[in-house]
Amino acid sequence: MKKAQVGDIIEFKNGLQGIVEKVNENSVIVDLTYMENFKNLELEEKTVVNHKNYHIIQFALNE
Repeated sequence: MKKAQVGDIIEFKNGLQGIVEKVNENSVIVDLTYMENFKNLELEEKTVVNHKNYHIIQFALNE
């Protein structure tokens, strides 16, 4: 599995999506405000997702 890079858009946990802000050894930090319905979901703005628990849906433009 390819690890996400900063700027990639990933999907995880039942359809949540976000933009990768930082890549760590075992996880990524994701900005969830990317989603149009973010305010309705009452979630924190950022979360940590293990590399095993997401898939990349759009690569960053700089690749």
